[in-house]
Amino acid sequence: MKIDHIGIATRELTEATAVWRDLLGLNLDSTEEVAEQGVRIAMLPIGETHIELLEPLSANSPVGKFLEKRGPGIHHIAVRVDDIRAALARLKEKGARLIDETPRAGAGGCLVAFIHPSSANGVLLELVQHQ
Repeated sequence: MKIDHIGIATRELTEATAVWRDLLGLNLDSTEEVAEQGVRIAMLPIGETHIELLEPLSANSPVGKFLEKRGPGIHHIAVRVDDIRAALARLKEKGARLIDETPRAGAGGCLVAFIHPSSANGVLLELVQHQ
């Protein structure tokens, strides 16, 4: 298991990408719209992981609501797993509160599922299985 990416909510993807590029010299790896999750994303590699910048497609999307409540900043930490269904079953068995009981489509064709912050010491966790 390792960190797949750190998700950062932002109001404007182009501006946020420029900050990470200009301050740290990161390169843009890819951009994508993930309509199912209501976001447009930019992935910037850093070491063995990525920074995932998240711009909401609407104020009613989860990231839009996050920005309204908390403003820009770290939204979630994503952990890469080999078998997302088995990981979800283990977490449920241990009493974790799951936002997603079954995986859904994520960026880059991955399967993703979120664990509620109340089960992870206040941190929104995302499980990611690359196909």
